[in-house]
Amino acid sequence: MKNLGLKAMIVTMAFVLLLAGTFGGGSTATAAEAPEINAEAAILIDANSGKILYQKDPELTLSPASMTKMMSEYLLLEAISKNEIAWDDKVSISETIHKLSQNRSLSNVPLRVDEKYTVKELYEAMAIYSANAATMALAEHLAGSETKFVEMMNAKAKEMGMTEYKFVNSSGLNNRDLVGNHPAGGPEEENMMSARSTGLLAYTLIKDYPEVLDTASIAKKTFREGTSDAINMENWNWLLPSLVYADKYKVTGIDGLKTGTTDLAGSAFTGTAQQGDLRLITVVMKTESHEARFREASKLLNFGFDNFESQAFVQKGDKVKKDSTVDVVKGKDKEVTVAAGETFSVVAEKGAESPYEIGYELDKSLLTDDGELTAPIKEGDQVGKVVLKSTGENFGYITGDKGSSVPLVATDSVEKAGWFTLSMRAIGGFFGGIWTSAADAVKGLFS
Repeated sequence: MKNLGLKAMIVTMAFVLLLAGTFGGGSTATAAEAPEINAEAAILIDANSGKILYQKDPELTLSPASMTKMMSEYLLLEAISKNEIAWDDKVSISETIHKLSQNRSLSNVPLRVDEKYTVKELYEAMAIYSANAATMALAEHLAGSETKFVEMMNAKAKEMGMTEYKFVNSSGLNNRDLVGNHPAGGPEEENMMSARSTGLLAYTLIKDYPEVLDTASIAKKTFREGTSDAINMENWNWLLPSLVYADKYKVTGIDGLKTGTTDLAGSAFTGTAQQGDLRLITVVMKTESHEARFREASKLLNFGFDNFESQAFVQKGDKVKKDSTVDVVKGKDKEVTVAAGETFSVVAEKGAESPYEIGYELDKSLLTDDGELTAPIKEGDQVGKVVLKSTGENFGYITGDKGSSVPLVATDSVEKAGWFTLSMRAIGGFFGGIWTSAADAVKGLFS
């Protein structure tokens, strides 16, 4: 019976498809030449698959400054999604946070100890205006103390798969700016991350909580409008439409994500934009000025949109052209058909003939020792992955995967066979074995 080579522990049936035919391009193009990026570290990522399209010193550990707040945003949005806190929760302000919030040389909105603020108000101040004291207030509200919140940040970074990171506070400030109340680390420490880890954080944030862009894309908003504490908040992402560098370094579709500035960090920026089906994320770290971070980020984003495109390589329901069945034991049927459970989009260089390998990898935990699935099986059950691997030069994926994947699912249900059917099969197998042995013996007499 045909199968997928199931006698291997992890079973892969790969075949090479030339994307020239798949993507409609007949010409061979050389790899697009990336621009020179004037930053100590940088990375460009496809936000759908996590494929890295460009990198420069991606593992160099630097200060992310307020790009730290992407982790604070993640933990807050996660808590909201789990109903652990609510947008209209009232947040009290401690004397320490009140004192810090009055320092307008840092990015802040003024907060009062005799007022309570909603989670939504403080979140918007953090995401739009990079308000440091507001971030700390949210950290205390969520975890009970900023120290415990920092522990959550480091634990989540490890869970995400970040490798170069250290969080000592929730805001990204240098600890010396926290009026003697730094939650972790030494008095002169700052948070540290590499461009790769920062990119992974941004990728995971957008993938898990895309609603973050609803707020990150707001160019201007008034904090506490209609009160004596009202303050105009202008987004520090000056590539957004209507802001400082929107026309000079135009990036169509820009809608996020986070800037960062300290003496140690210099000027840094995590930017994201979407054009059509393609969303890109870029990180530039330690540039020479506020303007430079937007100039360098726009170079990378426009380079990506100009030279790459997203294409549906495998459609939901597609089967491998050769073998698309898997053997089944203890079922009314002896095999089940498998196919891609989702549409498989890839980012490829425009006009280039890029070979890819696509294969099935079955979940070994579901297989018998003989490499078979066991009934019952329901239509839509995931039995493995459809994996796409680039055979050309590439930087891999921000998640560390060797290739991107979508679920491999059963296209039909296979009910468990009754005891009578199983008994008859066993009897048939027994007599079949005897007949085969007898035939071999007779054949041996005349050989």
